Amino acid sequence: MPNSATFSIHPIKSLLYTEVESGVWVDPFSGGVRLLPTEIINDLNQDIPADAHMDALDFLKSFADESVDGVLYDPPYSTRQVVECYRGYEIEVTKETTQSSWRAKHLDEIKRILKPGGKAICFGWNSNGVGKTRGFSMTKLLIIAHGGSKNDTICTVEIKKPALPTDSGNAAERTT
Repeated sequence: MPNSATFSIHPIKSLLYTEVESGVWVDPFSGGVRLLPTEIINDLNQDIPADAHMDALDFLKSFADESVDGVLYDPPYSTRQVVECYRGYEIEVTKETTQSSWRAKHLDEIKRILKPGGKAICFGWNSNGVGKTRGFSMTKLLIIAHGGSKNDTICTVEIKKPALPTDSGNAAERTT
């Protein structure tokens, strides 16, 4: 990644300017960047002014179900970056933190805490976002080419779909 300050990259900054709306937003990997006064930010680095300094999964778990309007998800993009990030803060790097389940657990928590109609803006080297299987609909995809042999940064904007009503009886009862 050519710039560890993802949100300062011009096209990404423009995307955030148009997509980040009022309400309560959370960022589990903030790097100290706060886009809104109502944003709750987390960073492992104790020297960064953040609302919390904890593991991202623990940070996401600290929110109630359907309690936030938006999530900015800009994690380390590769297992190598996860290892570098965690070792720098004396957090044990295990097999679990270098597998896809590490990211999946974050995305499950994002699904849980985001209100229906809320936005998830994800960054990385893939366009998976939170995903259809978790009840999200992608509204934008932005690819930032950095040139040379550098990986592109891929940004997704997704909306959490409202939950479908539960079936409280059989079809025959509903039609009579």
